Amino acid sequence: MKNILVLCTGNSCRSQIAEGYLRHFAGDKANIYSAGIETHGVNPKAIQVMTEDGIDISSHTSNNVDEYKDINFDYVITVCDNAKENCPFFPTRAQRFHQNFPDPAKATGNADEVINEFRKVRNLIKEYSKSFVQEHLVN
Repeated sequence: MKNILVLCTGNSCRSQIAEGYLRHFAGDKANIYSAGIETHGVNPKAIQVMTEDGIDISSHTSNNVDEYKDINFDYVITVCDNAKENCPFFPTRAQRFHQNFPDPAKATGNADEVINEFRKVRNLIKEYSKSFVQEHLVN
């Protein structure tokens, strides 16, 4: 069983969405974790847009990367440039991947424009997660 860690700045949106989709697509092929270099709590709009796509992340927690320093990860995926550049070092032989997704929490505009930005980022992360599982977990 593979161990995958998804890292973001605050573990509130992008990494939470990626964790949800990676769990969905990987099934029993991997243990999926997400963390941030800070913890901001799970964003309610991230929960909303995932629920719209049939994935429940409402029980996810916002975790700090230091909580997982004793886990031997096979893959570490950073989903924002800030996490890639500022992630504290922890010893691992994990293969590292990086994909910078826009931060939907920084979206501006009216309520519809903001939620549509969350949906746009959700869809980008969904496709990335599906491809990642197909390339790295399907034998």
